[in-house]
Amino acid sequence: MKYIPLILTGFVAIEHLYILWLEMFAWTTRGKKTFTSVPAELFEKTKVIAANQGLYNGFLAAGLIWSLLITNADWSGYVATFFLSCVVIAGVYGGVTVDKKIFLVQAMPAMIALVVQSLML
Repeated sequence: MKYIPLILTGFVAIEHLYILWLEMFAWTTRGKKTFTSVPAELFEKTKVIAANQGLYNGFLAAGLIWSLLITNADWSGYVATFFLSCVVIAGVYGGVTVDKKIFLVQAMPAMIALVVQSLML
């Protein structure tokens, strides 16, 4: 039972590593297939902006991975809670301002992990 929040946190971290890769390194290739609401001619023009967003997603992933490496269970939970909360906030904001899919893809998994994490603290 104690491994469930770790697995969920790991899933969210992996998801954000994927977003990092997508936005920093595959924006003009795979990004076009993923972000279909963005006109194709904008991908090259927004490459640097997307890379910046990818870097922020990388920081979220790094924090979540860090939480998994902390040996003190309490502090691991506190750090995971902080970074999962950051993901939830970013996902809610993106869902409201950009596309509702962001809420489902980014915020929902983090919310689930956060609820399970909170129940374990």
